[in-house]
Amino acid sequence: MPVYFLCCLIHNLHVYTLITKANHNPIIFNFFKWYTNWKIKKYFHQVKIIGEFQEKNKSILLVSNHNSWWDGFWTLYLNMKIFKHQFFFMMLEKQLKKFWYFNYCGGFSVNKNSSTLIESLQYSAELLSNSQNLVLLFPQGKIESMHQQEIKFEKGLEWILKKTGSSVQIIFLANLIDYFSMPKPTLSIYFQEYSVVDFQTATLERDYNIFFNKCLQNQKQLTE
Repeated sequence: MPVYFLCCLIHNLHVYTLITKANHNPIIFNFFKWYTNWKIKKYFHQVKIIGEFQEKNKSILLVSNHNSWWDGFWTLYLNMKIFKHQFFFMMLEKQLKKFWYFNYCGGFSVNKNSSTLIESLQYSAELLSNSQNLVLLFPQGKIESMHQQEIKFEKGLEWILKKTGSSVQIIFLANLIDYFSMPKPTLSIYFQEYSVVDFQTATLERDYNIFFNKCLQNQKQLTE
């Protein structure tokens, strides 16, 4: 009996392994918001926000390209300026363990090679059931060059949208930078609301790339 009980306990621990859920701490998070503003002001010549937002009393699923360590800072900055929702973001488990303080700023874990992947996606859908929340998702699943002109999606976004349906406000986001003749870069943050045609990954990927390439074309026309 003791051996059987021990085996069951080990099995249950494996099956019910929990992801690291977001744990907003007002002191740490407020400091992080201040730090984000300070850091962007320090390292960027200016920030251009291009897009229109209409509040619909829905949660926001923010779908963004992923090209640098800065992405979370840029998105938090945009949320503070425009959306003003409670901020959450999915982060690779090994990175969240390394930068543990992000957990207190809305970060929650995902491990693509683990059985907990579905838990992370389900948790995203649960967060989006609250109209005050915003969830940032990088559908590429990894950091890629800013010069990448075609963004490839993994299937997590499709899974989440099939759970949430039309109850969320989907926003496409693209972050791009240029230096021109300045020692510090100009950050251009493009965003656009997206009306879902269907929840298939191929459709979402196609429509995001149409948006992303329009942003690239617009970026080429910018001047100082």
